[in-house]
Amino acid sequence: MFRTGLTSITFRKLLPDEIIRLSALAKLDGIEWGGDVHVLPGDITQARQVGTQTRDAGLCVSSYGSYYCIGQETPDAFLRVLDSAVALEAPIIRVWAGKQGSREASAAYRRQVVCDSQRIADLAHQAGLRIACEWHGGTLTDNAVSAKELFDAVNHPAFCTYWQPRNGESAAFCLYDMDAAMERLIGLHVFSWNPAGDRLPLSSGQRAWKQYLAKASAAGDMFALLEFVLNDDPHQMLADAATLREWVKLL
Repeated sequence: MFRTGLTSITFRKLLPDEIIRLSALAKLDGIEWGGDVHVLPGDITQARQVGTQTRDAGLCVSSYGSYYCIGQETPDAFLRVLDSAVALEAPIIRVWAGKQGSREASAAYRRQVVCDSQRIADLAHQAGLRIACEWHGGTLTDNAVSAKELFDAVNHPAFCTYWQPRNGESAAFCLYDMDAAMERLIGLHVFSWNPAGDRLPLSSGQRAWKQYLAKASAAGDMFALLEFVLNDDPHQMLADAATLREWVKLL
């Protein structure tokens, strides 16, 4: 079953209470709070306040969208992220699988990322949380083969992944690409772009997204989180939310 949500970084210029009101108006189920603007790592008071406001509005905190780059930061950096996630009462911490793409990464670099992945997965697991990698270019999840190698090397039950379509690729390619994520898939980032990277109304991606959602549903319950709406327009987000809610209702 899918629950619907919004990544707060979709609207970086809005305050948390504005995002909460907008998400409630859109009849979404939850919010992934971003760690770059809305809930800063280590600001426990802010995290508790935003988490409480979210739940008081009838929404849940789906996840904490951190910008922690695995293998690149000091050990204390993740502890600040973890503290904020716990204060938010977020069940998942989103992270980035390094800062190098699979073609540039050396064997030593991959080992560095694997080692830190195991460390943060242990810490998250001890706190009752899971880690979700971004499925993203410029990281070790930039293609299915590299991502699968990373997951197999880390081999930790708390080390999981989100998935999103590769920009400019066909639906058939993206469905194949999802295979590498399925065993560890715990969330989707949902948006519609054209091959040039221009944002579109979510409804324009209906044919592809119905296939993606149907396939991802086999991985279990998770959030489908809206991201990157056309023109950063709250009215467009409301329309996209209605589209997404309709799609998941039919599964």
